Amino acid sequence: MSVFPSPSDTAAAQQTRFADALRNSDAPIPEGVAAWNDPAPARRFAVYRNNVASSLRGALAARFPATQAIVGEDFFAGLAAAFIAAHPPRSPLLLDYGDTLAGFVEQFEPAAELTYLSDVIRLEALRSKAYHAEDSAPLDPAELAQVDPDRIGLIRFAPHPSLGLLRSAHPVVTIWAMNSGEQDLAPIEPWRGEDALVIRPQMIVELRRLPPGGAAFLAALAAGETLGDAAEAALTDSLEFDLTINLAGALQSGVFTAIS
Repeated sequence: MSVFPSPSDTAAAQQTRFADALRNSDAPIPEGVAAWNDPAPARRFAVYRNNVASSLRGALAARFPATQAIVGEDFFAGLAAAFIAAHPPRSPLLLDYGDTLAGFVEQFEPAAELTYLSDVIRLEALRSKAYHAEDSAPLDPAELAQVDPDRIGLIRFAPHPSLGLLRSAHPVVTIWAMNSGEQDLAPIEPWRGEDALVIRPQMIVELRRLPPGGAAFLAALAAGETLGDAAEAALTDSLEFDLTINLAGALQSGVFTAIS
């Protein structure tokens, strides 16, 4: 199949028309597209359209497997098709394609009853970002032991490049675990919000449910706050916050790379 632009056509205009027609199955074949044996190769162009749609659906399914498990393959295919039509990729690299899917789902009427679905999507997006994040050696906890105890509240932590945090009004970590094979399916009782930590200190992406105040604590530290100020922010967020438990858990998970 070849494209023969008109004399007044530009390469950019030609590419735009071709790309728009690929995404829109109702659009006519772009002017100038022809094959050696057909001046208007509708069937050949349909193959291109199908390949593009199939590739993008596959990219979304690979990035959001738990989401697809929740809604089923057929529903996910329809959701993906609607998203692709409204939000075509802006880059030939599809690692980040679907970053806006969570917001799209919040306005997607067929999924209106699944109020937790957008947060599951956000969690899966954080997992994929952590997987592709820059490698960095986690902080050795022994370094913290060398800090003067009188100045411990003044230290700051450098966050690991793969660090991701998500606060949800839904039990998003449990829902993800049940739909990713990490945990058996079962009724979730009580239904309450969960905060998630996503991190890849070594080769494997880890996902953990944070204790009370943990998300506020880590968010403050990641923003450059001192340990003392981050602890105050966490206590404001939850009176159940335990500094020792949260700091030990963060060090064990490899959330930090350095202190200053």
